[in-house]
Amino acid sequence: MAGVFTSTESAAIACVYALIITFAVYHEISIREMIPIMKRSIKTLAMVMALIGISSAFGWVVSYLQIPAKMSGLLLSISSNKIIILLIINLMLLILGTMMDMICSILLVTPILLPVVTALGIGPIQLGIIMILNLGIGLITPPVGVLLFVCSATSKRSIEQLTKAMLPH
Repeated sequence: MAGVFTSTESAAIACVYALIITFAVYHEISIREMIPIMKRSIKTLAMVMALIGISSAFGWVVSYLQIPAKMSGLLLSISSNKIIILLIINLMLLILGTMMDMICSILLVTPILLPVVTALGIGPIQLGIIMILNLGIGLITPPVGVLLFVCSATSKRSIEQLTKAMLPH
């Protein structure tokens, strides 16, 4: 908050601080116990990084094939009604969010959607909120559901169990 570190640097410093407090002050974990903890962490990290790598490659292919530019032209040719375009954008972002990582999706789609929504009189902040909400829902929705894999690895529950728990009752 003081601007000394970026958020990523702050997270790394907080991890080092937590390790020091755990070992030096509370003596809750020994060095021997730390090895299995590190192995589990690396396993989870490898799984997440593989998914991010795959979604990044998919994002490159989509960009190379100029699919976003074609989608922009298609959106404006479908309708000039602001509500219809927003509904289509919501649906498109939900589908995209299920297949790609949020960062890749934002970097890929924002330059295409921003001119479209600006032409319709929709502000960039509203577009940002729409994107984050839809892509966030997509992150927990199968078929890919990156966050489902992370939760599965950390909670030691199957994807099926987590998907059933997410469904409204």
